[in-house]
Amino acid sequence: MAGRKQFDMDVALDAAMVQFWRAGYAATSVDDLSRATGLNRSSIYASLGDKDSLYLRCLDRYATRYGEQYDQALAGAAEDPLRAVRAFFDVTLRRIADPAVPDGCLIAQTAMAIPALSPAIAARAVRALEAQQKRLRAALTAAALPDARDFAVHFAAVNQSLAVLSRAGASPRELRTVVDVSLGALSPSPRPRSGPRSGTAARTRT
Repeated sequence: MAGRKQFDMDVALDAAMVQFWRAGYAATSVDDLSRATGLNRSSIYASLGDKDSLYLRCLDRYATRYGEQYDQALAGAAEDPLRAVRAFFDVTLRRIADPAVPDGCLIAQTAMAIPALSPAIAARAVRALEAQQKRLRAALTAAALPDARDFAVHFAAVNQSLAVLSRAGASPRELRTVVDVSLGALSPSPRPRSGPRSGTAARTRT
């Protein structure tokens, strides 16, 4: 049929997203996007927008896709916050281990490049980071967890650090260790081991 688009928009956006994710905004040219999507330059501008507009679409697409997975993971936080936060981190660890997508995190690498990005892209990255804190804070508040806001800030920061560490070559075991240590703050505090009372210990040292 005349005038019908001969490409799948979702496929093209995913290809562009992966290209930006792999190389970053600055290192990705329109020619790179053309090769990734299979569209010529004029088709990219006509259907997907200019580079900034396309990057914003890809960033929103990424945030929505993984944000929905994070929300599902945290859905049971009111009943079992430890299990829910572990499931939250598992979303990130599975993404990092997925050979079909690049290492790291598109939001994290965008945030690190903010000084070189347009105000619109910078603002969108900040909004995505705030959304991650917000979903964690809501889940931990629902669990009646003391210091829910502080935990949300911490866990969001740890989540972004996993992406950065993976790009730097950290092993799956090292990334899991980072998660386990952070989750230790949510675990019930172990009962102190019994030992000599302070007076006895003091007499022993004298």
